[in-house]
Amino acid sequence: MPEISEEQKLGRTDVERVMGVVRRRHMHFLIPLFIGWLAVWGVSWILPPRYMSSTTILVQQPRVPDDYVLPNVSDDWQTRLQSITEQILSQTRLLTIINKLNLYAGPQNTVTQDERIAAMRKDIKVDVVSDPSRQNISAFTISYSAGNPAVAQHVTGELANLFITENLRTRQEESQGTTNFLEQQLADARTNLASQEAKVQQFEGQHEGALPDQQASNLQILDGLQAQLQNEQDALNTAKQQKAYQEALLAQERASASKVRVTNADGTVMAGAADLATIDQQLDRLRAQLVDLSSRYTDEYPDVVSLKGQIAKTEAIRARLVAASKLKSSSASAKGAATPDSEPELSGAAVQLKNQLQADQLEITNRESAIAQLKTRIGQYEGRLNAEPGAAQQLTDLNRGYDQSIQNYNELLKKKQDSAMATSMEELQQGQRFTVLDPPTLPVKPDFPNRLKFCAMGLAAGMAFGLIVAGGFEFMDDRIHSGKEIKALLPMAIISEVPEVVTPADLQANKRSLALGWVTTAIVAVAILAGSVFSFLNS
Repeated sequence: MPEISEEQKLGRTDVERVMGVVRRRHMHFLIPLFIGWLAVWGVSWILPPRYMSSTTILVQQPRVPDDYVLPNVSDDWQTRLQSITEQILSQTRLLTIINKLNLYAGPQNTVTQDERIAAMRKDIKVDVVSDPSRQNISAFTISYSAGNPAVAQHVTGELANLFITENLRTRQEESQGTTNFLEQQLADARTNLASQEAKVQQFEGQHEGALPDQQASNLQILDGLQAQLQNEQDALNTAKQQKAYQEALLAQERASASKVRVTNADGTVMAGAADLATIDQQLDRLRAQLVDLSSRYTDEYPDVVSLKGQIAKTEAIRARLVAASKLKSSSASAKGAATPDSEPELSGAAVQLKNQLQADQLEITNRESAIAQLKTRIGQYEGRLNAEPGAAQQLTDLNRGYDQSIQNYNELLKKKQDSAMATSMEELQQGQRFTVLDPPTLPVKPDFPNRLKFCAMGLAAGMAFGLIVAGGFEFMDDRIHSGKEIKALLPMAIISEVPEVVTPADLQANKRSLALGWVTTAIVAVAILAGSVFSFLNS
């Protein structure tokens, strides 16, 4: 035979020891096991039953797509569900249901109001429906437990109606609140826009003519005024030259008239002969100037036109003087001799020259006045152009604020219109809403106590109790039950052993004990199994 190792001997010894404990203490284990199980399981039949009714609420998405009307309330229905749950579980709401259905009355109304509200909160359960196969499921269940199935169903229906009604009210209030807020913001933006527009208009009124968009017109007007100033100055110079020339002619005419005068026989006086040589020299000079200007400018040039007019006037004066000279000569030869006169009389040509001088002086005065006015206007437009950069910067700042106000106003106006449409959709109950998917159930079997669970708990409690009792008896037992224990106690080795003498009575007792143990084990197992089956069928 193969030799048995020390580890095998120790393992065999432990098994034999455990089997010995089982043979001795099986009754101490089975009886407490059955008692513990029966006690816990029996309690499940003593406790008053509680029936739970449940209903499923579906979170129905808006009927109008978001592409057409964008909701103006939060789409996080789980957060809103938590808020609605807190509102419904408030003292006022629950107390209304409790008084309506006379819940948690107790004997002679000994239960306080706070205790009834706390008990109802404990009996209400709200759970979000979770489905691993669907990522975004929008539904939740409402459950309520009561001692009466009909009451549980009725209260669950009341709670479902409260959730549906509260959700509609909450969404409408949030939507209307958003619209009212946007209306207030829009009114403020409209006031700000009007203020910015008034500032721009006031600035444009104060800086009329110096605005950036008027720069081109100011430059064009300034160019025109400078051209007019040049023309006026040229005309003024021409008028002054014409005046000087007319004054020279008038002086010559007066000098010629003072040399002699012809007295007729009847005493009439005739003008003296004009100095035609001086006029001819003047004509030659003017014609030379005309030739010089014609070689450089066209006939329409102002100086050319003016010079031609002077030549024409001078030629007319020369013709009048020639005619007057001829008239004087014929009168002197026919009627008398010439006599000196100290009071010469102006001829008709001299009178015309004097009138022309007055006209030239008036023209010079008008030209000078016009030049002064033009210089004043030129100074004004130059001042506008000089002030334009600073005005442009200020106007840019004002326009920036005005454009920002317009943009803000337009954005708020669009948001307000969209929000008003969303509010109308909520009032028509076309937005996200709660709908009863499964009506409240009428429970047939109690939800509490769960007798099958109590059965399992009783089995665990009985096993623990049995182990404690059996272990306690074994611990307090100081008897020796095997030869190995005797060998372990003796200080010397045993030479020989006397075998145990077993009588028929001992064998019969052992058989009865073994049979009793198996019968007890069978009874306990069958009782626990029957109780479990009965609990399962009635749960």
